[in-house]
Parts: sequence; C-alpha cells; structure tokens
Amino acid sequence: MRIRHSVTRFFGIIVIPAVSAAAILYFGYYLIWGTRGLIALADVSQRLSVKEQQLATLAGQRNRLEHRIKLLQNGAEDPDLVEELAREQMLGSTPGQIAVPRERH
Repeated sequence: MRIRHSVTRFFGIIVIPAVSAAAILYFGYYLIWGTRGLIALADVSQRLSVKEQQLATLAGQRNRLEHRIKLLQNGAEDPDLVEELAREQMLGSTPGQIAVPRERH
C-alpha cells in the first residue's frame, strides 16, 4: 500500500506535469516554426500578394487584348486600328517610307 501511494504521488508530482510540458512545447514549436506555423504563414501571405499583383497585371492585359479583338471582328472593323496594325507590320518594309511612331497610351 505504501509503494502504491508513493508511485501515485510520484506520477502526480513529476511525470504528469513533465509530459504536459513536453506536449505544450512540442505543439508550441510547430505553431511558430512548423511547416504551417506563423512564420510560414507570413511567407505564404507575402507570396500571395505578389501573385495577386501579377494576376491583376495579366487581367488588365487580357482585357486590353479582348477589346482589340472585338474591334477587329468581322463586320465591325475599326479602320484606325486596322491602319495601326498595318503600319506596325510594314514599318520599314517599304523603301523610302518614313514613319514616325507615336507613344502608346
């Protein structure tokens, strides 16, 4: 009976708090430095913001190209755009032709 009481007391005083502290340290470590911890979250957030900026740039380019395609569809050709494209493709191809390129908007 005395041994049982001393074993129970030993577990109650030393082993249970030690195991609890080890579990808290283990999960605390992975909460901060783990593969999905707080430091990794900051890195992923930064990469996400860069990718969102790239997406916004690409979406703007896509909208611009879709608008130009609509201007060139059959039956609705924009004469100014057709002339612009022709000049871009033939710039410098005809001897003696002088072209002054304009700034793009």
